[in-house]
Order: sequence, then structure tokens, then C-alpha cells
Amino acid sequence: MGMFTMKKPRPYHHEYIYVDERKEKLQKIEETAKRELGMLPPKEFSPKDIRGKFVEGTTYLKRRKESGRKPLSYATLFVAILLLLYILHYLVTGSFTF
Repeated sequence: MGMFTMKKPRPYHHEYIYVDERKEKLQKIEETAKRELGMLPPKEFSPKDIRGKFVEGTTYLKRRKESGRKPLSYATLFVAILLLLYILHYLVTGSFTF
């Protein structure tokens, strides 16, 4: 029921000031290159490494994630279907009443 649900508070999002993303990316590239050359031992499997890779690989999911759009809710779809059924009833019978 949509009438009795509590809204979630707005999440806290902290933007880091002194973080150099380019430097971190270069360090990660350097580390993977050293692992491939055999200078460092192989990295153990971690599920955190896989998380988000599918979204990064597809363009439409990446665009949806960047825009922040959410898919339609069930309530919106239900109201739209009821409205279309009402219009269909009017077109078939010619009256607004049931």
C-alpha cells in the first residue's frame, strides 16, 4: 500500500576533495601490468572485483545508471492499464458508465 509507506531519508554522499582519481587509476593499471609480467604474485579471487562489470559493459545500462532514471513502478503500470481498459470500454460500448 502506497499510503502507509515511510519515505527513506536522503542518503549522505560525501565528495572527496583531496583524491586524485587519475593517480589511482594509473596505480591500478601499473599493478595489473606487474601481475601479468610475473613481478607480483597473482591476486586472489574477490567478488568485489566482479561487481558492476556487466553494467560497465553495456551502453544502455550505463546510460540509465548515469542519468539516475528508475524503471516504472507497478502502481504506475497498473493505473495506465486501467486507463487503457476504460478507453477501450468506451470505444466498444460508446458509453462512459459500466
